[in-house]
Amino acid sequence: MAMKQAHFVKHLIYWSTPFGFDQNMLDTVLMSSKENNKKRNITGALISRSDLFLQYLEGPPLQVDLTFQKIKNDDRHVEITILNEGTTGRRLFASWAMRDDPVKTWMWTRDEVSKGILNDLGSEDAMNIFTRHAKEVDQFL
Repeated sequence: MAMKQAHFVKHLIYWSTPFGFDQNMLDTVLMSSKENNKKRNITGALISRSDLFLQYLEGPPLQVDLTFQKIKNDDRHVEITILNEGTTGRRLFASWAMRDDPVKTWMWTRDEVSKGILNDLGSEDAMNIFTRHAKEVDQFL
């Protein structure tokens, strides 16, 4: 009797510095992300403001990798740094092709970001941010 393979999704968390950030740029990023992510079975969240993109992607491993490759080649941001990567059996943002949120008050000030606080952010800390965020937006956790 063959064992049924568990269904795992890959998650990837990265931060970057926006280049030329304005509302129109953000709207364009979100519109194309939502459209492309639905096709690729990718869900996630983007926390953003003019000095920060912090993104959580989840979905089929190959699709997450291909999406992240496109992100790395996108000139609308620089200093792309992976914070956490792994597999899980459960999505945090199952109903969001790409949830858009501003930086939360419990995260970091602009001064903290400019002084490099994200360079000291650990893998587990990054995961905890999105777990907490998912709970705040009424997900199933």
